[in-house]
Amino acid sequence: MKRPIPVTMVAWLYIAVGSMGSVYHFREAFSGHTLQYDGVLVELVELVAILSGAFVLRGHNWARWLAFAWIAFHVVLSAFHSMGEFAMHCAFCGVIAWALFRKDSARYFRRPG
Repeated sequence: MKRPIPVTMVAWLYIAVGSMGSVYHFREAFSGHTLQYDGVLVELVELVAILSGAFVLRGHNWARWLAFAWIAFHVVLSAFHSMGEFAMHCAFCGVIAWALFRKDSARYFRRPG
């Protein structure tokens, strides 16, 4: 079965966001001569985005759920920031959920490995 276009778009978005975030936050993780704990956690979160995007492209169902959990995690984090940021993350979460869990997407992730 051919991969649905919304799934492809979400997967590449995750790979791009994870890659750009990793480059952007790299200095925070390794600033000075000491390893910054928060920076390392941010790098791990960015790595999760890259991995979930890559495995969504390959049709792994667990990666679809990981991608959804990743954006849901960001919705929770943004609840502690501005209302605009929270609303934007909620909108992204809705669009990503729609793309990953529609009928044709579900069929794509159910296909034999």
